[in-house]
Amino acid sequence: SSFSSNPEDFKTFYYNQTLDHFNYRPDCYSTFQQKYVINSKYWGGPKSNAPIFAYLGDEAPLDSDQLLSVGFLTDNALQFQALLVYIEHRYYGKSIPFGSRKEAFRNASTLGYFNSAQAIADYADVLLHLKKNLSAENSPIIVVGGSYGGMLAAWFRLKYPHIVLGSLASSAPILYFDDISPRFGYYSIVTKDFKETSESCYRTIRKSWAKIDRVASRPHGLSTLGKRFNTCCAIDGASVGTDTLGRIYAGVVAYMGHRSCYDMNEFKNATDQTNEGWRWQTCSEIVMPIGHENCKESMFPSAPFNLNQFINECKSLYGVLPRPHWVTTYYGGHDLKRILHRFASNIIFSNGLKDPYSSGGVLENISESVVAISTANGSHCLDINMAKPSDPQWLVMQRNTEVKIIRRWLSKYYADLL
Repeated sequence: SSFSSNPEDFKTFYYNQTLDHFNYRPDCYSTFQQKYVINSKYWGGPKSNAPIFAYLGDEAPLDSDQLLSVGFLTDNALQFQALLVYIEHRYYGKSIPFGSRKEAFRNASTLGYFNSAQAIADYADVLLHLKKNLSAENSPIIVVGGSYGGMLAAWFRLKYPHIVLGSLASSAPILYFDDISPRFGYYSIVTKDFKETSESCYRTIRKSWAKIDRVASRPHGLSTLGKRFNTCCAIDGASVGTDTLGRIYAGVVAYMGHRSCYDMNEFKNATDQTNEGWRWQTCSEIVMPIGHENCKESMFPSAPFNLNQFINECKSLYGVLPRPHWVTTYYGGHDLKRILHRFASNIIFSNGLKDPYSSGGVLENISESVVAISTANGSHCLDINMAKPSDPQWLVMQRNTEVKIIRRWLSKYYADLL
């Protein structure tokens, strides 16, 4: 049932979305067209109260690649007779307020409506509109999201339990805020992954920083490095040796592909939608204090997260200050186990422990129905990707467990309905 073979199963719609759900000033009533996609091929229909599976868009345009990659929905649509809905996140793809991307991204005044609270309110609106339109008032909704979208899925269940029955939050680092998670967690997992995959690769990278510093401190050192690494200020055509720096450069080429030169400031000079949008989101509310520590084992040089520096960078970019404590104020996060185990329900937090973001994920069960499913070898959002015949047994089992839990939520819901 993959998208490539059946594009006609996926129909695109636009919803007239409110710009600001939390204000009543005249300008907040203006609207924009929010894109969503529906696949009703497997739906059992409103008469049987068949479920709705909704994918909550994240920091990327909702295109055919994304629809295809979220295989969890299409793979399970038939057995659940589910209606599939995919909703694009505001300010990405086609879902742009203020008439154009240029206008929407002009400054902090137009970007101010771009945050997670507005996004999940959008999703609530679209889903209620759909249920009404399809006369499917009693169809239960299960939401699925990965990474930032996984955070949205978890937060959606906490904030809108009257709309969504349960959430599958894949690789959602909802604890990477304030000081809940160790700040060096991300890079310590990266180090561990490299070490387990190739000891010599790990050692080469670890050695390289001091070598780079040594070359850089010599006269004309930076231009020497520029030539070795073919960076965009450099002269092309330097021959590559096989010493440490040469091997590092070969790694850069293997990762980024052959280019005429390599831009080391890609994030800062971002022009693509994901980077441009995510830069605003991290400079406003998604402040994740990820840094490198200086310890014997680490593959990285010491570079702890510096909040003041970060605040100044964001201020110079947008003229507004990030709010590092807002996420935990609005959604919670501290003492999660103690607080959620009585009032929250029906959330699956899934993680692969090879994913550096799992260091900010929920890795142990919080209650009977707020559960953590982790796999030692899993990577980022792997469980919600399309199933393949080559999938290892542990991945198949992880997905089966998720399906079993969702089935349990649904049977309880239908029992209550009767």
